[in-house]
Amino acid sequence: MKGIIFTEFLELVEEKFGLVMVDKIINQSELESKGIYTAIGTYEFSEMLQLISHLSQNTDISVDDLLMVYSEHLFKALIRAHPNLVEHYKDPMNLLASIENHIHVEVQKIYPDAQLPTFELEERTDTKMVMVYKSDKALYMLGKGLMLETFKLFDVPANIDFEKLNEEGTEVRFVINKG
Repeated sequence: MKGIIFTEFLELVEEKFGLVMVDKIINQSELESKGIYTAIGTYEFSEMLQLISHLSQNTDISVDDLLMVYSEHLFKALIRAHPNLVEHYKDPMNLLASIENHIHVEVQKIYPDAQLPTFELEERTDTKMVMVYKSDKALYMLGKGLMLETFKLFDVPANIDFEKLNEEGTEVRFVINKG
């Protein structure tokens, strides 16, 4: 998993819960990296699981809710760092429909060893989209949050529902309704 995911996560934890919490969740975790991350480095996904699980335990906030808060922070950071990824889109549905064929292609250029989820487009109209998320990391709530942030960027209301296609959450169908 790319280091930017870790650096932004720890920045969010510091912002929302303080530096003491950052130190606490790092010390509670068994991290090969010792909790030292660079944005361009690559780290084990298990480290993120430990960090977010310990944050959840220490704050009594579910991992899913933490991922939704994190998605807002991460989206802003990614747009700030790479505005060119979204600047030519005029509609959030077009941006989401282009995740596989444009956004992830560009992300792979920036971070060649990034392990990205896939989003298969099953259905699309002007106001509705159905996509299937697939990732062995099961971070579908982060995906949902990033989708919601996409709609916020364009100041367009949306409703996003999901259905887990397997118990682990490694395959999830999202139904996105615009407006």
